[in-house]
Amino acid sequence: MENNLQKRIFDFVVEVILFLRTLPHSQEYRMIKTQLIKAASSTGANYEEAQAASSKADFIYKTEISLKEMRESNFWLRLIKSISAEIHLDREKLIYLINESAELKLILGSIVSKSKKKS
Repeated sequence: MENNLQKRIFDFVVEVILFLRTLPHSQEYRMIKTQLIKAASSTGANYEEAQAASSKADFIYKTEISLKEMRESNFWLRLIKSISAEIHLDREKLIYLINESAELKLILGSIVSKSKKKS
């Protein structure tokens, strides 16, 4: 059964993919798209794996990877915002994704921190 955070991360990944389809096809944007889609989808995949972790240590490890990948996702989104002044894109969607990745970072960081304290 999917929990609220799993759904929220999954929805974030879907929104990232849909947003990336709207970016230009230049060499630098292709590289950014590749990095962002890898980081965002890895966040989701690792958090999914954490839900079936074989131990508390495994749960913490996989959730830490999710956190690192979300941090990277946030970086690429902020980079897009910084370099995209000259192109037409959905700025409202971009700001939403930046804010959502920042919130998800905080949630994942809190889970890691609390889990480590309990160990």
